[in-house]
Amino acid sequence: MTEASRHDAWQAGDSYDAYMGRWSRLIAPRFLDWFNAPPALDWLEVGCGTGALTEAILLRAGPATLLSIDPSEGFIATARGRIADGRVAFRTGDAQATGEPDGSRDVVVSGLVLNFVPDRGRALAEMRRVLRPDGCAGFYVWDYPGGGIEFMRAFWNAASALDPAAAALGEGRRFPFCTPEGLASLVEDAGLAFAGSTAIEEEAVFRDFDDFWRPFTLGAGPAPGYCASLEPAARDGLRQRLEADLPREPDGSIRTGLRAWALKAAVARS
Repeated sequence: MTEASRHDAWQAGDSYDAYMGRWSRLIAPRFLDWFNAPPALDWLEVGCGTGALTEAILLRAGPATLLSIDPSEGFIATARGRIADGRVAFRTGDAQATGEPDGSRDVVVSGLVLNFVPDRGRALAEMRRVLRPDGCAGFYVWDYPGGGIEFMRAFWNAASALDPAAAALGEGRRFPFCTPEGLASLVEDAGLAFAGSTAIEEEAVFRDFDDFWRPFTLGAGPAPGYCASLEPAARDGLRQRLEADLPREPDGSIRTGLRAWALKAAVARS
């Protein structure tokens, strides 16, 4: 396990929701509106997490069936407990080897997952394998290189100012391929035909500094994992640095930007 990845703790569903899930829920409907898949199709969702995209698919896309997989039993339990719909089935599964038959799905999608998969090319090739000949794939990732999660960038900037070693742990350094060009190259290398990309932008609004800070203390994700690893004095120093640096609205709220890159692809014709 690398020093960068050892903080990637993705098991506690409630902690993840407090950190990223609430913002993922803003992006998922926007992705589906752009993706614009026809209704009554068989879907596979790779890396469902706590169900942000799952819920949006059921509400907006009208699937005939939906299989949602994730390697985290904790995330699957959270999603299953939250979502009761006869069209969806949840199970633990690997993006790189889903276990689904060849050509069994009309649509394969993935939300905010691909950058965390160890072998991204293998995961995209797996999407291609399970798609029917006229099927389509789509996914989206945060714009890490461009600072697309402003609250996360603020955290790592403050952490790096206090601990230079923290700079290597930030997602912008770890996932430089999360650009339209980098993602399109991955898609084409996997034998899929690139069919378009777009930016999806939203806003993360925190009620106050406590609402901003608390998710970083829960340990779910790279930045919270790093925060939880600090000695109490260092953690308090990081908190004070952030509290001093972050701009506030007149009502005390903190407004930060969000940006993700979305791509769609089809089965490449031989």
